[in-house]
Amino acid sequence: MNKRNGESFSPPAVGGVSLLVIFAVLCLTVFSLLSLTTVRADSRLSETSAKAVSDYYAADLKAQTILAQLRSGEMPDGVKVKGNRYTYTCPISENQELSVVLRLDGDHFSILRWQEISNRNVEIDEHLPVWEGQ
Repeated sequence: MNKRNGESFSPPAVGGVSLLVIFAVLCLTVFSLLSLTTVRADSRLSETSAKAVSDYYAADLKAQTILAQLRSGEMPDGVKVKGNRYTYTCPISENQELSVVLRLDGDHFSILRWQEISNRNVEIDEHLPVWEGQ
């Protein structure tokens, strides 16, 4: 035993209230870290979403500009004509494009398709790893 000035030294007792305070501080720390992680993930998601919307509307503006040029009698580059159908695409991102199909009825263009499509090549794996009993 350590003795100081004639008294015995004992460490401070950790009671139930002290344990509850320690547990509460640990819980608040964990919850604050989880909240911080969630906020960062939401921020990245909102930035990605804002860029996707901005890219889509930029492609939509380009497609509307091409449509206006067609209505005024010009033939912009990239427009394919087959009979009375006019088709063209405007890139949105590296994996998506805006596909437009128009039909000319007299002097009026009708929009047949104004659609966002994926231009990514998808390879489907149809191989099933089935055990053959060997």
